[in-house]
Amino acid sequence: MGPGRDNVVQVSIIAVGRMGRGPEQELLDQYLKRLPWKTSVIEIDIRKQAANAAERKAREAERLLAAIPQGAALLVLDEYGKDLKSRDFAKKIDDWQTAGFNSLACVIGGADGLDDSILARADLKLAFGSLTWPHMMVRVMLAEQLYRAWSIGAGHPYHRD
Repeated sequence: MGPGRDNVVQVSIIAVGRMGRGPEQELLDQYLKRLPWKTSVIEIDIRKQAANAAERKAREAERLLAAIPQGAALLVLDEYGKDLKSRDFAKKIDDWQTAGFNSLACVIGGADGLDDSILARADLKLAFGSLTWPHMMVRVMLAEQLYRAWSIGAGHPYHRD
């Protein structure tokens, strides 16, 4: 997925919840437009809410797993995930491409977190620090880090150490 690669790269951001119009959507769009990789945002909206958190996570997991492209590397955002530096994140993406992945699925769960079935399937569990972030801001932060990862690989001056 690095810039020197000729492979077509598809990045899917698969997230629970719908993002309305507003500054978060504008920022998300800005970063995704800058990114030369083909990107899509798939929103999972569960209309009928389950009675408890475990059932909600299980329902969300079914829909999230179904949205992951076949053969994609799977990155999940999880509060207990690894806290990587941007250069390490960029290297991980490049390593996936070197290993033959031409698709990356990035999953952002709902307010209750992710079901174990998704966490077990993840190629990388990533945390954006130990703070809790609003889900719509996580989408923006993820898009920015994807753009930053591309820029690191491309030698673009966007990222500075």
